[in-house]
Amino acid sequence: MEDFSTIHDGILKFITPPTNFSNEPLSSTVFIGLFLLACVLFIGSHLLPWRLFSLVVCWLAVTLGHPSVQQMVLDSREHHLRPYERNALTWFDSWVAHDIVLDAPPETREVEVFELQCRKGFLSAEWESWMFSPNPYDPLSPQRIIGERPKGTRFFEDVVAPRGWEWGDKKWVLDLGSKEWVEERMVQGVEVEVEGERWVSDLVLEDTDISRRGKQEGKLERVERSLERRIGEWRRRRWIRMVKRKVVERGPDTAG
Repeated sequence: MEDFSTIHDGILKFITPPTNFSNEPLSSTVFIGLFLLACVLFIGSHLLPWRLFSLVVCWLAVTLGHPSVQQMVLDSREHHLRPYERNALTWFDSWVAHDIVLDAPPETREVEVFELQCRKGFLSAEWESWMFSPNPYDPLSPQRIIGERPKGTRFFEDVVAPRGWEWGDKKWVLDLGSKEWVEERMVQGVEVEVEGERWVSDLVLEDTDISRRGKQEGKLERVERSLERRIGEWRRRRWIRMVKRKVVERGPDTAG
């Protein structure tokens, strides 16, 4: 009875870890292998010499019961199999980790927010932080055209991920390609900084009439019109951050 308990415990110790899904990729690999083996045997089992297999297995079991044969087998394993056993297990674990994919990685996307600043005065060179908006609030945007103020949040910390998504990294990154996103959106009437803080400022063109008098006093000879470029009231720059879709854990009561 003691021998039976020892054999029973040894079988459970060998079979249970790879089949109880404590290591889900390993257990999935084992069950996939058993399923494929069952399919192959279902198709070609009638072609296999089962009597010869049974005879060989029975004679091996009887032979391995001899102490001298057991010692020879153990010595052969130590000298011939042990050096390659660790490498084989390492390769198998690496293959399971990389090729057995149970859950697809969550979808990731890039989100953006625009930092808007406004002039403190019409001719002032100082800028005031206004808000963080999902829109660049450019001169030809619908909000500007109908006279609405920009919409967003006052502080960077209040910007939240879209519904159903969560942040994929720790912080926002300034988009250094200000010229690229301006061209992609076909934004007009702005001046782009390609270096430094990457601000995209409104550009205002003002008409200036230059009158030139002739030799006779009081007589206008020619009137020239020129356009003067001036920085407008608003400027903005783009910040980006990665988000990933939230994984919804389905409980046993919600599985359908």
